[in-house]
Amino acid sequence: MPAPAKYPKTKGTLIVEGRELTVTNPDKPLWPEKKITKAMYLQKLAELSPYLLTYCRDRYLTTIRFPHGWNDKSFYQKNVPEPTPDFVKTAMLESIRYVHLDSLPTLLWLGNLACLEFHPSFHRIGETLPVEWVIDIDPSVDPEPRIMEAAQIIGGILDGMNIRSVPKTSGATGVQIYVPIARERGYTFEQLRRIGQFVATFAVQKHPKLFTVERLKKDRGTLIYIDYLQHWYGKTLSAPYTPRARKDATVSTPLTWDEVALRPDPRDFHLLNIMQRLQQKGDLIAQVPPQQLDHVLSFIR
Repeated sequence: MPAPAKYPKTKGTLIVEGRELTVTNPDKPLWPEKKITKAMYLQKLAELSPYLLTYCRDRYLTTIRFPHGWNDKSFYQKNVPEPTPDFVKTAMLESIRYVHLDSLPTLLWLGNLACLEFHPSFHRIGETLPVEWVIDIDPSVDPEPRIMEAAQIIGGILDGMNIRSVPKTSGATGVQIYVPIARERGYTFEQLRRIGQFVATFAVQKHPKLFTVERLKKDRGTLIYIDYLQHWYGKTLSAPYTPRARKDATVSTPLTWDEVALRPDPRDFHLLNIMQRLQQKGDLIAQVPPQQLDHVLSFIR
C-alpha cells in the first residue's frame, strides 16, 4: 500500500514516491452528488493503486477525461497528454503513443488531468496474445434489473465447461465475465473469440427472451447483448477497479458468484466504499488460478 500523500488545499505540488506533481483546482467537484473533489479523488486513486495498477501495468492505456466533472463534456485520450512529465512511460502502437500506467505518480498525474476512467488493452505492450479473456454482458436498457441473472447464467455455462470465472461490474450498466488464462498456453484472440461465440450462441438458444448477439442497439429491443467481439487485439474495456463517470462514482468491482445470486445493484460499489470491501475480500480476480482452455477448444472445433 502506498504511503499516504499530502494534498494541498490550494494549487500547489504533491510529492509522491519522490516525484513532484502539480495539483490544479483541488477543490473542483468531480462527482458533486457524492461531494468528491479532485483532491479526494486523488486520495482514492492512491488507495486503489495497488489494485488498479495490476490491471493497467504493461498495457496500452486509453483514458476518458472529464475536465469539469463526470456529468460535463468528456473526451477519449489515447495519445499521451502534453506536456508529459519525464517519469511517465509511454508505448507506441499503430502510430499512437499510449501512456504506460505503471506507477502511482503516473496514476495521480492522470487523475489531476481529470481522467475518471481507465481502459487498458487486452494484451501486453509489445505482445499480440491476450492476457485474460473477457465476455461483456451489455444491457440495452438502463436500469436493467435482470443483469445479475444474465451474469449468473453465463457463469453457469462456463462452469459447465469447467471454466472458472469472476464476474465484475463494469461500473456502468453491465457486467463482465473475467477469465484469467494460462499464459504458457499461448491462446490467441481468434481462439477465445471462437469460445465466446459458442457460449453466446448457446445462451441465446437457451434464453431467447433474455439474450441477443445483435450488435446494433436499436435492433435489440430490451434483450441483453452478449458481446464476445470486444475482446480483441487493440481494443479496450474498463479495468478492474477503475472508477467510472457515473452519478454514484461507481467502481468496476469483481464479485463472488454468491453475491451475484443475491442480485446486487452495480451502483452499490463506489469510490466511497471500495477500499473497505477490498480490505475484507482482497482482489477476487487474483484468487482464481489461470484457466486452461484446451479441452474446450478441442470440443468446439
